[in-house]
Amino acid sequence: AGIAASPAASRVAWTQTYPSRYVRLVVPFAAGGGGDAIARPLANRLSEMWAQQVVIENRGGGGGNVGAQAVAQSAPDGYTILLGGGVNLATNPFLYPSIYNPADDLAPVTLVTIIPNLMMVPNSSPARSVREFIDYAKANRGKITFGSSGIGTSPHLAGELFKRMAGIEMTHVPYVDIMFSNLPGVLSQHQSGTIRGLAVTSAKRSPAAPEIPTIDETVPGYEVSGWWGLFVQAKTPRQIVAKLHSDAVAALEHPSVRQRYEGIGASVTTSTPAELAQRLASETEKWGLIIKEAGIKPD
Repeated sequence: AGIAASPAASRVAWTQTYPSRYVRLVVPFAAGGGGDAIARPLANRLSEMWAQQVVIENRGGGGGNVGAQAVAQSAPDGYTILLGGGVNLATNPFLYPSIYNPADDLAPVTLVTIIPNLMMVPNSSPARSVREFIDYAKANRGKITFGSSGIGTSPHLAGELFKRMAGIEMTHVPYVDIMFSNLPGVLSQHQSGTIRGLAVTSAKRSPAAPEIPTIDETVPGYEVSGWWGLFVQAKTPRQIVAKLHSDAVAALEHPSVRQRYEGIGASVTTSTPAELAQRLASETEKWGLIIKEAGIKPD
């Protein structure tokens, strides 16, 4: 009679054949946004490396909660991967009652990119710089509105932090005097002149648009960056997480991916799983304080 393979041996064999079928890459926002611009080049390169299709699945809703929760509740086999918007993962525990906790129910794989938001105004706005906008807002106290891609998103919190540090009043609504949005999703509109980009929210100017100043140049110490990272279900075997990490980092470093990212203002930035876990923890602490102070509530 043959000897049954040990569970450990079975896991090793499973890891060596992974992935043996298509893999889902969940983007927890509607199709066509900044998440898709990040997901597509990575999915294409991983498909080439694995000779298995990596399918992008958009699962929007709940400020990114719906898609992230679906991954947290998926089978722990590495075939369902979350491209998580980091600030959303950090803020959602404070905003949405949920049956999952990102820190406990998702296993970090690697950071993918760190991106600035663009502070922008309509072409009809009298403001042509951050300083002019602050002066305009102070002269129209209580009348200024700002928009973002949703409650608790990186652009929303960029606006909340800006109004605190600049000493102005702004109300978060859909129809706006000023908008904060992830740079990859709106860079082409700035370049075509559809909107007027005033500044980026990162500490340094973006290589993709070096002509746009930083808010920090006007409001010293200001910095907000969105980021994206890969996560899988928390109980995914360590060997699978390790293979996913090495393959994802290799894919992100490939010229076909790096050049696409740089073209939209999203520089490739990878990490170890532990570093990504620490980033999520520190952002959760930072933004939890802002959410409580601002009294931010979900729609």
